[in-house]
Amino acid sequence: MFKIVDNEIHFTHAGEKVIISSCGKNSVRFRSSMDGRIGNENWTLTPKPAAAKAWIDGKCAVLETGKMRAEIYKNGKVIYYSNGDRIIEELPELTFGAGIRNYRCLNSGLWKARVTFKSNTHEHFYGMGHEATDCFDLKGTSIDLRHVNAKCTVPFVYSSLGYGFLWNMPSIGLCELSYNRTRWTSDATRQIDYVIIGGNPGEVSMTLADLTGHAPKIPYWATGFWQSRLRYETQDEVLAVAKKYKELSIPLSVIVIDYFHWTEQGDYKFDPRYWPNPKKMADELHAMGIKLMVSMWPTINEKSENYTYMLDNNMLIRTKSGSNRVFDFYGPQAEIDATNPDTREFVWSKLKENYIDNGVDALWFDEAEPEIHPEHFDNLIFHAGSGEEVALIYPYYYAKLAYDGFKSMGRDDIITLSRCAYTGAQKFGTLVWSGDIPSTFESLRAQVKSGLNMAMCGIPWWTTDIGGFYGADTKTDYFKELIVRWFQYGVFSPVMRLHGNREGQDRTRDIIEPTGGENELWSFGEEAFDILKELVLLRERLRPYIKKHMDIASEDGIPMMRPMFFDYPDDELCYLEGGQYMFGDDILFAPITERGETSKRVYLPEGKWILTMDKSVYDGGRTYDVSANINEFVAFVKDGADIISVF
Repeated sequence: MFKIVDNEIHFTHAGEKVIISSCGKNSVRFRSSMDGRIGNENWTLTPKPAAAKAWIDGKCAVLETGKMRAEIYKNGKVIYYSNGDRIIEELPELTFGAGIRNYRCLNSGLWKARVTFKSNTHEHFYGMGHEATDCFDLKGTSIDLRHVNAKCTVPFVYSSLGYGFLWNMPSIGLCELSYNRTRWTSDATRQIDYVIIGGNPGEVSMTLADLTGHAPKIPYWATGFWQSRLRYETQDEVLAVAKKYKELSIPLSVIVIDYFHWTEQGDYKFDPRYWPNPKKMADELHAMGIKLMVSMWPTINEKSENYTYMLDNNMLIRTKSGSNRVFDFYGPQAEIDATNPDTREFVWSKLKENYIDNGVDALWFDEAEPEIHPEHFDNLIFHAGSGEEVALIYPYYYAKLAYDGFKSMGRDDIITLSRCAYTGAQKFGTLVWSGDIPSTFESLRAQVKSGLNMAMCGIPWWTTDIGGFYGADTKTDYFKELIVRWFQYGVFSPVMRLHGNREGQDRTRDIIEPTGGENELWSFGEEAFDILKELVLLRERLRPYIKKHMDIASEDGIPMMRPMFFDYPDDELCYLEGGQYMFGDDILFAPITERGETSKRVYLPEGKWILTMDKSVYDGGRTYDVSANINEFVAFVKDGADIISVF
């Protein structure tokens, strides 16, 4: 039943084959199948096997690599250790220790499969991408492995017991981090494949970056303030907004042109009626020191000039039954198949010709899940495989489309705003935003926790729509308070981007999609404007600090925005505080996320901390109530850090 091959454990039992091997620094990879074969598909993983030793020891086989140890027993059960401590152990589903792993044959070589582990009452989990559940610690939650608008699934968790767990299958499924068990289920896969990485948060994050890819160094221009709204209708309107920012001496790094600036979904070009000379527009923006980002969708319909060519060349997502129109938005839409390299090459050629060659600096890939209705992933056929087997990988290849295109031009300042991502997408310069979220204080509170969980997944570039996307009446006191508090959070986010569909305007001209109200700094009243302007100026002063730590994220995989336990892994209270976080090595930020709140309860870890408001010094290891009026925020800097001078 046991065989040692090149310091890998090979195990066979009752039709199942298992291989346990070194995968990277302090990392063990487990693969198993019920067809007697283990495939070489790595998906987005790039294994870097480290020195390992494997042997048979009586009733089990053992593999050791770095601080990790794996033991597999004759019934198939696996137990993992890190630094000698048992960290994770499979849980049999049947009596007498039977029922290790569960498989159910589907068709075409696919299986529904699951792995169950013992639960540890004192364990905390973080990661899994972003979803506005208002949960920081994911212990006790159940998480669908699927992408939808405002939910991005990255199947990785960090455990407070000192390990990371990567579910290396892009299939639809379920993750249960419950109190009676931890269980991972794939709805359709050819083999079970997961990786366990031992270490503290920093060690695991560095190894995860090595195994899935390092984010590039973020362009300096991306660290400033971004202006966006749904939506600018004309070339003249974009230039007028940019000029007003310059007149008001408010630094503006990026301005964004949202959807339906195009002639038709799938044409990938400006409507010449309202954008007669995009190159001239881009040149004028560049002369003001402003970069230009433009939105594209993966949707396409029969009216598009590209539809027939893409259909005939199998560049669209197909369905197993029914029409290939999988999304209805102003008519039935098909979706491009970004997992097909021919699709990526063709679509990039159009994006380059119509946008990049006209001075557009970066692209916004909306609908990146891709969005389909109904969410029947098992009805989809991708170039990469059937939908239930590979659907999670779509945004990875969608981002690769732009990255490869820019690289072919010799460009290195690559950043693509995306509504979704998958493990490894960070290496393509993917900036993930949290989708179309409501304009409420409850939403803001949930976003703080979502961003911290995303930070633990190896994707360090993350942002939100400042102010939320929908449901905002900018004339109300509620929203004027909300936009200030969200703006304060935006200052201490990896990317500071104002966006949203504001009520109260709906100009349409003869454009198919209505336009929301104004969403610039001056749109929310004089009191809010004065506060927001000062916050943009603060962000400007913070940019060298931000660039420094974003470069660290690129080099070492250490996210800039991260939970406090990342820096203080031995402080148990830091595993419970999801309403505050570290922003780089020296800043602790505690955003106010409740309406009418003018104070914040803050826990300070060990050391001495300086409150940025008045430069008073606080002792760590204690909790404080800190006052903060609407024009104030709660941030602390480590005593002795130079960054205090910018506040």
